[in-house]
Amino acid sequence: MLMVAVMGGVLVLAAGCATVGRDFSTSGVAAIRIGETTKTDARALFGNPWRTGVEDGRETWTYGHYRYSLFSPAQTRDLVLRFDKEGRVASYTFNSTHPEDARR
Repeated sequence: MLMVAVMGGVLVLAAGCATVGRDFSTSGVAAIRIGETTKTDARALFGNPWRTGVEDGRETWTYGHYRYSLFSPAQTRDLVLRFDKEGRVASYTFNSTHPEDARR
């Protein structure tokens, strides 16, 4: 009976957390240059993107890591790179709830 109670508690705690995406280094965000940073540069800075897509006809790469918990505030971080037809960054968006990222 004790084992069932312990396993039930573990399941409740595990169900209270969810992580989506892949963690990535944010140190390279400051190095992004519109019209200059290439796809090769982006891979060197951040690795392979977690998701790819198209926005307004432009190829997009998304780097994202989202951690949600019932017991603490969410910790989220994402970087979306939008590329021009030459494969250079046309624009980007970086968002984060991590306090250390507010200083970047």
